[in-house]
Amino acid sequence: MSEEGKSLPPATPQPATVPDVVSVEEFRRLALRIGVITAAADHPNADRLLVLTVDLGDGTSRQVIAGIKGSYQASELVGKSVVVVANLKSATLRGVESQGMVLAASDGSAIVLVGPERSIRAGSLVK
Repeated sequence: MSEEGKSLPPATPQPATVPDVVSVEEFRRLALRIGVITAAADHPNADRLLVLTVDLGDGTSRQVIAGIKGSYQASELVGKSVVVVANLKSATLRGVESQGMVLAASDGSAIVLVGPERSIRAGSLVK
């Protein structure tokens, strides 16, 4: 409260802090590829996760767990192109294996998947 008993305006949001800087060589180690979601379902053991099947254009599919359920329904994701970290070490999330990570952006109120602006072949390298 100010001296006159009036509330002060909310503080101006601070820019997000930048994490430790990585070298170009470190960044190049990431295999960012375009993937096409071929199936999506609710995670059996988590309220905020979806289990995605993603085609990376190499003749195989990957299972990827994504924390996007609050912003997307499984049924709306099939056929959507997304950016995938294809060489991420597999991890088990709430009892289900994830073989990659889809990239998404968040402004604090919504999550938006990152994908190509135009149609491009699954497996294409993101540069």
